[in-house]
Amino acid sequence: MEHRSASTALRFATALFSCVVLLPVRAAQAGSYPSQWWAPVPEDQKAVWEILPQAAKPGEVILSKRNELGILSNFAATPFMYRGKRYASVEGFWQMMLYPEGTEDPRSKAGVTWLHTREEVGGMSGFDAKDAGTAAEENMRRMGIDWVTFEGNRIRYRSPRNADHYDLIVAAMQSKMEQNPKVREILLATGDLILRPDHVGEPGAPAEWLYFQIWMEIRRGLQDKR
Repeated sequence: MEHRSASTALRFATALFSCVVLLPVRAAQAGSYPSQWWAPVPEDQKAVWEILPQAAKPGEVILSKRNELGILSNFAATPFMYRGKRYASVEGFWQMMLYPEGTEDPRSKAGVTWLHTREEVGGMSGFDAKDAGTAAEENMRRMGIDWVTFEGNRIRYRSPRNADHYDLIVAAMQSKMEQNPKVREILLATGDLILRPDHVGEPGAPAEWLYFQIWMEIRRGLQDKR
């Protein structure tokens, strides 16, 4: 009986702590930032890949495509120039590297079908770019290759360490931010919040897949300069 009473008291204390401590944290969080960043979305409206805004823990925010934070997504149509070429989005930049780079590229002679040209993919954003990349990765599996190219150089894809591909993605994100003032504005508006993705990631993904962590690094650099 005493054990049951102690257990009941512990549950009550835990619930009280949540009400007294966690709820004010959420209230303060919502008060310091736009409340729509955490606006609940009905579960029956959730896409299969999606993490909804209300899944954020205290001190966190989901980079949801359902509100202005979606501009930080690689999918966002945020055109930028990088090394003399224009790209419609970071996703387009990313996925175009999977496609043959000229007629001398071994990938163009492998007897597989490419749904798009490299230039077409670079001009894509959103799920169009993602789907183009998914098709290209299937071709890569058929050819048994684990590399992509940029400016004629082969680059290890899905490298277990931060290497050339990681550096290119970070540079593309930096260019996106520098050339799209709204991106910089919204990134800085997230203050010290921990940024979280709005989609379920693959286990053990390389660092360049973790765009939310890259944004926090870029944000820290911007804050240090202020």
